[in-house]
Amino acid sequence: MTRKSTMTDLGTDEHIKKTAALYVVATPIGNLDDITERARSILQQVAVIAAEDTRHSGKLLDHYGIRNRLVSLHDHNENSRAEQLLGLLREGRSVALVSDAGTPLISDPGYHLVHTVRAAGYPVVPVPGACALVAALSVAGLPTDRFYFAGFLPAKSTARNKVLDELVQQQGTLVFYESPHRLLDSLRAMVSVLGGQRPACLAREITKHFETFLSGTLDELLQQVTADTNQQKGEFVLLVEGFQGQAQDSAWTDACRWLLELKDEMPPSKACSVVARMTGVKKKALYQWMLDEGLDSKA
Repeated sequence: MTRKSTMTDLGTDEHIKKTAALYVVATPIGNLDDITERARSILQQVAVIAAEDTRHSGKLLDHYGIRNRLVSLHDHNENSRAEQLLGLLREGRSVALVSDAGTPLISDPGYHLVHTVRAAGYPVVPVPGACALVAALSVAGLPTDRFYFAGFLPAKSTARNKVLDELVQQQGTLVFYESPHRLLDSLRAMVSVLGGQRPACLAREITKHFETFLSGTLDELLQQVTADTNQQKGEFVLLVEGFQGQAQDSAWTDACRWLLELKDEMPPSKACSVVARMTGVKKKALYQWMLDEGLDSKA
């Protein structure tokens, strides 16, 4: 009898894990028409909706005529709330996760919940939709084949500059979120650390009434935003062109040092071949560096 009961329980548990799920639901970032039919259907059907701010999400759900139970899930309660929501999944009841706007977990709470649910063996299902960083990338006029999402920069200047220092040679478009009260400080720091001539785009209030996109160099964006206080209001995505030069990693630095040692001992082509074998850096890149530095006199 005990063995039979255990097998039945195991079968029931596996069935629940196939039917109960955590749905990660994207919601509009501004324009309320930007919700998908699937998102509305899921939000109507789940047992409970976990929201970053229940008051904010409550207004959103009211707009769509969705009457469903809301519980809060934010940075301060996510660990304990995750265990409660996992309990619902164990009962065979599905849960939806939403943030204040856009796709959950993108600079928003939810990582611990998703990790906990996946570790417990329950499905975590994406319900795609609006995402501010993707929307901004699609219209910024900067390269999109590779990008690096850095989220919000630190509030304190020392920490902010340290993060930017680490991104100076990052290849691929840099994408940041920024708040109104820190926008100017961040732009000044980017001019100082990344260089004022970097092409950039400032996306403000995407899909909302005062949506604007400013393009130019970082120097030009700083001047425009400083001169127009209206451009300092709202929610921002700041995109900056990635590093376009030769990354100065340790192997490259060592290679250049060796070339300087060998340039008077052998022809440039041979020196580049030797150093390429020693460091793994491409011979063509080394030879181009010698040309650029005027070190090819023995060619």
